[in-house]
Amino acid sequence: MCRFVIYKGTSPVQLSHLLTRPCHSIINQAFDSRLRLDHRRPINGDGFGVGWYDSIHDEELGSQPCIFTSVSPAWNNANLIRLAEKIKSPLVFGHVRATTTGSLSLDNCHPFTYGKLMFMHNGGIAGFHLIKRRLQADLSDDVFNIVQGNTDSECAFALLLSKLPDPKAKSFTTRSLQQAMLDTIATLNLYAEQAGITEPSLMNFCVTDGESVIATRYISSRHDEAASLWFSSGTTFSEYAQGGHYRMAKADKRENIIMIASEPLTFEKADWMEIRTNNMVVITPKMNLLQIPIVDKFYVSPSDPAALNRDTDFAAAKGFLSPRIALTPVQPRENAPQLSI
Repeated sequence: MCRFVIYKGTSPVQLSHLLTRPCHSIINQAFDSRLRLDHRRPINGDGFGVGWYDSIHDEELGSQPCIFTSVSPAWNNANLIRLAEKIKSPLVFGHVRATTTGSLSLDNCHPFTYGKLMFMHNGGIAGFHLIKRRLQADLSDDVFNIVQGNTDSECAFALLLSKLPDPKAKSFTTRSLQQAMLDTIATLNLYAEQAGITEPSLMNFCVTDGESVIATRYISSRHDEAASLWFSSGTTFSEYAQGGHYRMAKADKRENIIMIASEPLTFEKADWMEIRTNNMVVITPKMNLLQIPIVDKFYVSPSDPAALNRDTDFAAAKGFLSPRIALTPVQPRENAPQLSI
């Protein structure tokens, strides 16, 4: 399984505080994941990528994100370490890859981009070889031609682009990105149903236009658990002890920083809250954090006892350990981050 992290803040963050310095940064997770039980691919060594937006808009540079990818292991890339010390951004996507579909190449490294948009995926689309031609046939010529690699993830991004009224637009509403994400998941489920695919798909997707962020924790099953996904929010994210020990501090009710991650970046359990299975998380341009249920035939209401008893065997076999086993959320302390609907 892959791992990703998202940062959105009112102030730019130095990339090293997300990628390299924390003792449980996403780079360290690449070889020391605490939420993985994958003995087939115990490390995320099949490349990495980081994408970010400029802190100050520049007409000459444009509004598109900058992407740095490599097929080398993230923990062994000197250029990443150098760049992370010198780049700041208010919105960052980071991804480490353990390939499940697609070869080892730069074209297959996340994040993927198109115009202002940036996209990542953690998981896998079941039976992708059975639905790939159908998916590609439904794409417009422009969107079809942007696919450079051979992963299910990039094709899912192309499908999402095809759900937008104008993927080349200079701006997007939060609502339009939400709807495109919902339509993408619904279409992939329809393809799977029509192809007779019964294995669940793990669809932890995230997309941003540099202003809003849309992320999902989703599995096409009523009984199995999804890939792990957590969030943290607060006023500052900083090192409090030598050795890369970071924590999220919350001085008041303002949300200056919001992070979403496949696995917590710190060992401070109260800093992180588990995102519910088959829910969408939205970060608005004004830093409001929303959790919205994805209500379809695979949705189970939190009031249903079955929601707390999803089977972890499928997820473990695919390469991650259910967070309820590895990192049980504790009762939030006073002023701890809360999701709102």
